[in-house]
Amino acid sequence: MAENNNSELLGLSFQDLTEMMEAHAQPGYRARQLFQGLYRERKPSLDDFTTLPLALRQQLSMAGWSVGLPVIQKRFTSTDGTVRYLMQFRDGQTVETVWMPEGDGGEEGDGSESSYERATICVSSQVGCAVDCHFCMTALLGLLRNLTAGEIVGQILAVLSDQRVDIDQQRINLVFMGQGEPFLNFDNFVRSVDLLVEGVGIPESRMTVSTSGIVPRIADFAKLKLRPKLAISLNASNDASRRELMPITKKWTLEKLMAAAREFPLRPRERLTFEYVLLGGVNDSDENAREVVQLLKGLRAKVNLIAWNPGPEIPYSTPDPARVEAFQQILMRAGIPAFIRKPRGRDIFAACGQLKRTTELVSIG
Repeated sequence: MAENNNSELLGLSFQDLTEMMEAHAQPGYRARQLFQGLYRERKPSLDDFTTLPLALRQQLSMAGWSVGLPVIQKRFTSTDGTVRYLMQFRDGQTVETVWMPEGDGGEEGDGSESSYERATICVSSQVGCAVDCHFCMTALLGLLRNLTAGEIVGQILAVLSDQRVDIDQQRINLVFMGQGEPFLNFDNFVRSVDLLVEGVGIPESRMTVSTSGIVPRIADFAKLKLRPKLAISLNASNDASRRELMPITKKWTLEKLMAAAREFPLRPRERLTFEYVLLGGVNDSDENAREVVQLLKGLRAKVNLIAWNPGPEIPYSTPDPARVEAFQQILMRAGIPAFIRKPRGRDIFAACGQLKRTTELVSIG
């Protein structure tokens, strides 16, 4: 049976639940009822599993089992409709999960039109982060701990329930771009993807995972049967600049990262996404753009450009929109699709790089 967090059912697979029901001398279909109730029906407590016999529910409760959904401690709502959730787990630790209605405001469409309402959920994989990107507010927290697979999935279930989402009628995209580096919590991230696909019913084609460049895990990720789309946080056009902004480059240089990107097996019509946070006067020059062109030469890739989102204690500035557009045009003229990500929830510290469990909202200009 997979590891669980203090006897919490969320995070257990169908096979885990089957073994549990066998241990309680229950017929096999009880495992399916549990699995369905946990992930598809989003039942918040064992009392709500009315398809299960009362005696079984009591046995599970007495054995210390609970569903394990995080508690929504606070909600912050932006003027653009984005909602930042502060989620609390059993041990008191908190992370943020972000709801962005009508898409994430930056990715281009996939070419298909849907009559369903669209939304994106940005989910965290760790409490804090160890990567220490100098332009990111999450780095100020440091790494406190990894999240379990159940805690990763639980964030999504809590948001879906709070937003009253009908998973069959609304198109939900997931981006593993919240607090933490998913590839430094790889096993729990992978297990959460399996549960989201098989249990919740969100296909991996609607998921994107972002890594700062954990090179060995990119190769591991390529081998997965259920594989979300891959985004790589580039944020610099040369090693000297990347070492300054992202100390992780000291271990995995741009040469190693780009070699891993070139070896990554892309599916038909799939592109690698590279994310590039533009910092005024630091990495946003025409020369930087030309260096990015050389880095991506020959790759089937696209670039998401993100004008830096300001935050307290971070000594950078947001580039002028004209500078962002000039950077984009250099990439586009070289045949590289480049998209300027519209910030979502900046006023509530929900935008890219702003997640730091902020509870007191102040003007950041």
